[in-house]
Amino acid sequence: MKKLVLTAFAVCGLLSTNAQEVKFGIKGGLNLSEINWVNSKNKFRTTDFNAGFMAEISLSEKFSIQPELLFSGQGGSSINLSYLNLPVMGKYYVTESLSLEAGPQIGYLLSAKTGGRNVKSSFNKFDFGANFGLGYKLNNGLNFGVRYNLGLTKVNKTSTASEFSNMDNRNQVFQVSIGYFFF
Repeated sequence: MKKLVLTAFAVCGLLSTNAQEVKFGIKGGLNLSEINWVNSKNKFRTTDFNAGFMAEISLSEKFSIQPELLFSGQGGSSINLSYLNLPVMGKYYVTESLSLEAGPQIGYLLSAKTGGRNVKSSFNKFDFGANFGLGYKLNNGLNFGVRYNLGLTKVNKTSTASEFSNMDNRNQVFQVSIGYFFF
């Protein structure tokens, strides 16, 4: 996990050397998540939250990079998963305030529980996904976002000893957030 955090700061440092402007901020919001059980017609949904830190690195008037480090509650109605996520969003500004966003995300599993039992050993430590969304920022530093995270990798281990071994499940998370960039 130390490597994940150090990599995030190294990427920010490298990108900021060519950047016109760098802003740092905080954000938080609501997660509407589900685990898509590929081998089943069932989808298990839950509501949780996300919170963390972000930076916006302007590369031009229309394009910027926004790396984030977020705690994210995910999973479904019967499985609660907590991740430390590192999304790196490319932002294209359609107008001065409205941006289209897309980028990869890596998540590190912090905990996994079902019915109060710790089932972390049944799940993979890392989760990879792709994010797509919209952002809107005000001149006073406030910003708003909506984002969809499509899980690209299975979150469960395939060990036959695991109660989740016959499942091919992937995270799907819809996020609504509010943030503030410090000047």
